[in-house]
Amino acid sequence: MRGRVRAADGRHLMVERLGDPQGRPVFLLHGTPGSRLGPAPRGMVLYQRGMQLIAYDRPGYGGSDRLAGRSVASVAEDVAVIADALGLKRFAVVGRSGGAPHALACAALLPDRVTRTAALVTLAPPDADGLDWFAGMTAFNVSEYTAATLDPGGVADRLTPRADAIRQDPVRLLDDLRRELTASDRMVVADAGVRSMLLRNYQEALRTSAWGWIDDALAFCMSWGFDPADIPGEVLLWHGEQDVFSPVGHARWLAERIPGATAVLEPSAAHFDALHALPRVLTWLLETEDA
Repeated sequence: MRGRVRAADGRHLMVERLGDPQGRPVFLLHGTPGSRLGPAPRGMVLYQRGMQLIAYDRPGYGGSDRLAGRSVASVAEDVAVIADALGLKRFAVVGRSGGAPHALACAALLPDRVTRTAALVTLAPPDADGLDWFAGMTAFNVSEYTAATLDPGGVADRLTPRADAIRQDPVRLLDDLRRELTASDRMVVADAGVRSMLLRNYQEALRTSAWGWIDDALAFCMSWGFDPADIPGEVLLWHGEQDVFSPVGHARWLAERIPGATAVLEPSAAHFDALHALPRVLTWLLETEDA
């Protein structure tokens, strides 16, 4: 089921509802760049588990209107609006990669509504005290995040032409990434089904513009708008120790500061291995009476 939800400020958000509409709800927050068409279990699997997944395009991606100047914290209001529109009082939240900091924002800012939270291969805040933020990170990400911090106005100039090229040929993004993928990530992405899904995801993400990607990059490099230490509920942090896009030190830093955090660190896994971890994480999210 697909539809548009109107935010309080008049923006429209494109929402996809998968699985059992009467099932236990989980918000699934996509990566960067990404869309509601990103990695998710098949609808029949969700029905069998009595689960519904709610995915939506963050502002500026796919079918959702842009929210200029948004922070990571901005996601909480949009998630609450969508939940209200669907009649959901309580729900779990999971985010992967670029969606993971946004999942943590929901946990911090919607404590009375979020039952459990999972953050897969997440970044830590840019002002994380005591963390070498760039340690273990691929050269391209170091360059992009450094530029976003030092020259925010130039992010659009760098990402817009890249997004235009990917919109015409989504394979280009995977080919660009391949040069920096670990052996484990290459194996995941080589799967025909995974590759096809990722291509649809990227094409939809950048279908209308590059603004979702641009605004994500800027949001990650400025104050997130909340303190992870203030998250009151249970949080699962899943991370591959070979990750070069979101280094494992970020998850370790968060695990030390989130009171209810449980860290699952996989020694041989990397960034895209989170796709295979997602079904197990979804099971954990609903192993609570509040779900």
